[in-house]
Amino acid sequence: MIGPTRFAIRILVLIGLAVPGVRADTLFSPEGYRPLAADHRALRVGDNLTVVVTEIATASTDARTSSDKTGSVSGAAKLHPVPQQGTLNLNETFSGGGTIERSGKLLARMTVVVQSVAGNGDLYVKGQQDIVLNGDRQKLALDGRVRPDDIGADNTVLSSRLSNAHISYVGTGVLADKQRAGLLTRLLSWLHIL
Repeated sequence: MIGPTRFAIRILVLIGLAVPGVRADTLFSPEGYRPLAADHRALRVGDNLTVVVTEIATASTDARTSSDKTGSVSGAAKLHPVPQQGTLNLNETFSGGGTIERSGKLLARMTVVVQSVAGNGDLYVKGQQDIVLNGDRQKLALDGRVRPDDIGADNTVLSSRLSNAHISYVGTGVLADKQRAGLLTRLLSWLHIL
């Protein structure tokens, strides 16, 4: 006769042999794991990231050119009874110059989506924002590469920290049309009359 303890052990062994093995690593998915105590920063494809766009650009160019050229030709000829003389003087003076100054400022906040993750962990992000106000449409588009170390604890990154950044801000509508030169002005400018 088998004692109750030995019987329970044999039953447990038979159940253990009948049930396929369960591995502990099947309970953990590294791709889907998010620790409860960590900050929620963009790390994977599909994650959102807020970009603080602070772009200020100023350019200035100044050019001056000056040149002087002087030449002289003289000669004499005797044709039968009347001597002929001639002198030709050439003078050329040129002075030119120009100044170009340009400045631009763009301040905005927009959320972009992680499109892919590079082998070194850098994130390629892309997004756009359309704002329509009284018939005028403003479109802000942004894409670039972000290092995870540059992302703040509040899941934001400065636009100056994006590498290979492409930022465009385009407006269409009544206001944008009024800022464009008229057809006659553009035609005269093309003909270099203006």
